[in-house]
Amino acid sequence: MALYEHVFLARQDLSQAQVDALAATATEIVESQEGKVTKTETWGLKNLAYKIKRNRKAHFVMLNIEGSGAAVAELERQTAINEDVIRWMTIRVDEAEEGPSVMMRKSDRERTRRREREGN
Repeated sequence: MALYEHVFLARQDLSQAQVDALAATATEIVESQEGKVTKTETWGLKNLAYKIKRNRKAHFVMLNIEGSGAAVAELERQTAINEDVIRWMTIRVDEAEEGPSVMMRKSDRERTRRREREGN
């Protein structure tokens, strides 16, 4: 089984519950093709560098997938159809990243710095 990272950007006007439902749907698609989602991370609502389909912000979600090319192809097909997803990208990786991703570590560092500034 190959390893993949799938990141998608959901529209800014969706609630967090709707974004979580999109991630759950993606997981179901992969599992229906005998694949497995090993990690799901929601990076939150972030500003975009430029407008994408009239959105200045988007909800970012990353899935680590262990599965066949057919599972990824079906996930990409379903993602392309979904109107709530404005961008997506899947890449094959040699090994799955252990622990939190770089984006999650970055947000943890920012929170720690903010607390330190407020304490001084």
